[in-house]
Amino acid sequence: MKEVPHACAPPRFTLAARLKSFGYAFEGIALMLKTQHNAWLHLIATTLVTGLAGWCRVDAGDWRWLIGAMAMVWMAEAMNTAVESLCDVVSPHYSLAVKSAKDLAAGGVLIAACVAAAIGVITFWPYLGAR
Repeated sequence: MKEVPHACAPPRFTLAARLKSFGYAFEGIALMLKTQHNAWLHLIATTLVTGLAGWCRVDAGDWRWLIGAMAMVWMAEAMNTAVESLCDVVSPHYSLAVKSAKDLAAGGVLIAACVAAAIGVITFWPYLGAR
């Protein structure tokens, strides 16, 4: 007799399913870049930081800080975009609770961006001061 999977059982691991999930993730990143103006600012900042780090020839330890800071901002922006999208579906009309959720998510991006900027200043200061 064939065993029927339980409704709450996790789906079976397959390579095809994992590859498909990467596709969904890339679709999400593309959607964020298409619909969020601030994502373009993050892309410009990421490009400038990467270029400056290459020009300054930062060492591996400093690259780790810069990559971590950039990743933190991108993750915060992705979560903010997800919160905003979900809120717009759940409550298409004005709601104080939805406004609070959106403001909190945007505040998370602002915190991440400010911390990333501080990490950038601390990281680049010795390199730029030496030039």
